[in-house]
Amino acid sequence: MVALQSTEKIQQIRQRLQTAQIRQNSYADLRRSELDFQVGDIVLLKASPWKGVIRFRKQEKLGPRYIVPFRVIARIGKVAYKLDLLEELSQIHNTFHVSELRKSILDEKAVMSLHDIQVDERLNYVERPAVMLERKVKVLWNKYVALVKLQWEHWR
Repeated sequence: MVALQSTEKIQQIRQRLQTAQIRQNSYADLRRSELDFQVGDIVLLKASPWKGVIRFRKQEKLGPRYIVPFRVIARIGKVAYKLDLLEELSQIHNTFHVSELRKSILDEKAVMSLHDIQVDERLNYVERPAVMLERKVKVLWNKYVALVKLQWEHWR
């Protein structure tokens, strides 16, 4: 009779553990997403887990979480990808797990041509307005504020 009660208790414990596992999996699955990249996609590489993060221009406190976008060269298995790394990162192996990567969404409008950049004699970037798009006057309690919307030279 004692052995019968202990087996019932063990079954009850197993059932409760399984219920708890299913519940925790359902919570974890809400945050998970399946990442799948194709050859030629642009991805960001996570920089945080490496000891040599200084290579990736880490500052004192606020280092980058992800570094420069790289192109996927090949898929290795189901969860590994080979990236086209820069020459300065040649000492790092170029195959990474999918958890170390994030899809990069490049905005073509935000990309500037290097030939269009003008630098003055003190090596400062010079930005000039090209066209005034809109002009408004905002009325506050006791004063007027002029607002101007500009189109800059090198921005689309």
